[in-house]
Amino acid sequence: MLDSWRRPQLKCASDFLQSAERLQALLERERMRCDRGNASFSLLTLTFSARLSDSNLTAIARTLRDRLRITDDAGIWSARAIGVILPETPVAGAWKLADDLCELMPHELPRPKCEVFAYPSDEQPEEVLVGEEAEQPEEDRISRPMHTLFVRPMPAWKRAIDVIGASVALVLAAPLLLAVAVAIKLTSPGPVIFKQRRHTIGGRKFMMYKFRTMAANAEQRKTALLRFSEQDGPAFKLAKDPRVTALGRFLRKTSIDELPQLVNVLLGDMSVVGPRPLPCDESDRCEQWQLRRLDVTSGLTCIWQVRGRSAVSFCDWIRMDIEYIRSRSLINDVKLIAQTMPAVLLRRGAC
Repeated sequence: MLDSWRRPQLKCASDFLQSAERLQALLERERMRCDRGNASFSLLTLTFSARLSDSNLTAIARTLRDRLRITDDAGIWSARAIGVILPETPVAGAWKLADDLCELMPHELPRPKCEVFAYPSDEQPEEVLVGEEAEQPEEDRISRPMHTLFVRPMPAWKRAIDVIGASVALVLAAPLLLAVAVAIKLTSPGPVIFKQRRHTIGGRKFMMYKFRTMAANAEQRKTALLRFSEQDGPAFKLAKDPRVTALGRFLRKTSIDELPQLVNVLLGDMSVVGPRPLPCDESDRCEQWQLRRLDVTSGLTCIWQVRGRSAVSFCDWIRMDIEYIRSRSLINDVKLIAQTMPAVLLRRGAC
């Protein structure tokens, strides 16, 4: 009688399973909780070979309800998959749950394909030892990086603005680009274009282009200057950087050195508006919560560029990036583009 009161009859899957939208919101909430408390969690997905009918979903929901903890959340992951959020659960624990659920599932359902995602993602992949009775090969028992689940694909309207805006800007700026290239070549030895690996959406690496504003051996000299950085956090900023050439100072003040990144925008590695991409070595030193800036495609300008640039702390810089991600829209992008020009002309917060 007591067990019957504790577990009332489950009439349909929605009585226990969260909707896809709600499960995604719970996943984001768990990520924020872990970022604040330096904790970790896992996500288990169960993918079936065919679309799940209402009766199958109800049977799966009953199995999950009988096995999961009260702190776990389960819901629709896709038309053929179920997702289970497991707070404070290591990869080995998630795989143990996968084994148990596969054994408990109704026999008329085929064995699902199981995947485990772990957060924080930078600790992955992590190999897990399993018993001899496990049906799944041991080499498949790893966790996948969860940060890829939080990325927000670029909307069509945003890509259209990028392609049209970058194409028009490159055509109009062609004479200036040519003049700057000649000036760089005449005033200092070395290549005209500076190339550097940086991180964009999902942590993907790409080659970013800028007009060279420093001496050709600037990267080799950076290590000796790190202790003089005027920017807290992993980012390196130095107002009177001795590596910068005389022409380079002018190009930086006017942001002309950034114009070659219009090519990155056309290639899709960057957007006109988005968090500024950090060099890979600086991005790798970011705290876990700061990596949320990689949920979207990096950009030429963002809130940080129009609110002071290096005049703010690194944490405030990241908070501005997250603010943009949460409020990303066509109207906000247009506003930031319009606000960028005055910020550049007034050299607001420029180094």
